[in-house]
Amino acid sequence: MRMILVGPPGAGKGTQAARLIDTYGISHISTGDMLRAAVAEGTELGRKADGFMKAGELVPDELVIAMVIERIGKSDCENGFMLDGFPRTRAQAEALDRELEKAGATLDAVVLIEVPDQLIVERITGRRSDPQTGRIYHMIFDPPPEEIADRVVQRSDDTEEACVARLQKYHGETAPIVPFYEEKGILVRADGVGSPDEVTERIKTELEARR
Repeated sequence: MRMILVGPPGAGKGTQAARLIDTYGISHISTGDMLRAAVAEGTELGRKADGFMKAGELVPDELVIAMVIERIGKSDCENGFMLDGFPRTRAQAEALDRELEKAGATLDAVVLIEVPDQLIVERITGRRSDPQTGRIYHMIFDPPPEEIADRVVQRSDDTEEACVARLQKYHGETAPIVPFYEEKGILVRADGVGSPDEVTERIKTELEARR
């Protein structure tokens, strides 16, 4: 199973990614982790990427895509992979698609977790973390115990203003990849409202229907 996981911030992609890679026995490829690993290993592509990052510049799309192709060629991706964090724009999706086709590794599915913006804002702005333990709570869905309620804090990127800005960026830049994959017939839509177990079952049902 070769797939990409897509969805707005706060849609539960992290939780679902962990479950899906376990279910299908595939490798999880986070582009951030992939870049750091390539730099640490000192590969040719890693050295090129490191040059851009040290200069404070974004790593060019073509270099990221070349690294993705290199990464999926490794033995742990023989059973498939989940690409997480890329592509983020339609141009990236189109370029990645061309290179995957050349490498003989066309995608089986692009899973889109859909959650209404209003609920996303509620989910994100309600998050609080305990600075002593690192435990994450939610003021509505999983409130902290009364004895530690005074010490939990809200991260700066979990404010409503920051959340709305992230959603606008998602809708403006990333959402346009959805019709691209829909036209290719590999988009899998999953309702992300409900418990993690319910969402997982919806995704698995949709994926199994395509096998």
